[in-house]
Amino acid sequence: MPEGHVIHRLARDHSALFRGQAVAASSPQGRFADGAALIDGRSLVQADAWGKHLFHDYGGGIVLHVHLGLYGSFRQGPGRPPVPRGAVRLLLSAESGWAELRGPTACAIVTAPERAALLLRLGPDPLRADAHVAAAKARIAKMHTPIAAALTDQSVIAGVGNAFRAELLFRHRIDPYLPSSDLPPEVFDEVWTDLVGLLRAGVKTGRIVTTLREHRTHPRGPVTPEDQYYVYRRAGEPCRVCGTRVVVAELANRNLFWCPSCQPPGSSGGRQ
Repeated sequence: MPEGHVIHRLARDHSALFRGQAVAASSPQGRFADGAALIDGRSLVQADAWGKHLFHDYGGGIVLHVHLGLYGSFRQGPGRPPVPRGAVRLLLSAESGWAELRGPTACAIVTAPERAALLLRLGPDPLRADAHVAAAKARIAKMHTPIAAALTDQSVIAGVGNAFRAELLFRHRIDPYLPSSDLPPEVFDEVWTDLVGLLRAGVKTGRIVTTLREHRTHPRGPVTPEDQYYVYRRAGEPCRVCGTRVVVAELANRNLFWCPSCQPPGSSGGRQ
């Protein structure tokens, strides 16, 4: 599932493509025909993101809400749109470019109250200037669930997915099963600051890279896919820091990756 940096990057790209322009909208697949008709001919006022949720504001109370989920994706580009092929839920086009949406979990026109109600269910988004970090900190301090589960709870922090949670916990040497309430407040502050930096880099580059150069197999030149992560999707491979095999287990129906030596039971932070 795309994590928060992907959605913020889409909001940035869509604003650049469509803001202030009359947008032609259609649903080649037919499943969003009524919603597309409400957008068609309107100008995009603003595209923005909150966690894994994308919003297009077309003015007059017309707001498009998209959640990509596991299988959704956007494709966009300059010039005229390609001939739609397959299940295109929504096709947007303007003089400067086009965007097509496939397979989202959610694609709907929402009212302002509905958007506000949705946002009330979400935690602060580290990529937003209005992020209320104190709310997330206070929530985690009261939770007894494993910290790995708390980090991907969108009502606690919006936008963190499987990759960022595994990498953050490794980078800060935190046991993924540590009760959230046992996380020291100063470590939470360090994790939040690190998360903001990693997400911003992801928006800029379009990818997640969490490794330091000295821990990569190929320390020179561009970061290769095999060198992007410390533990995420590296089960059975040696830890880049200590050589112990990375392990994987299921937590809340998601695979959790960690190094049992760098993140021993009860470890609560302290980057090396």
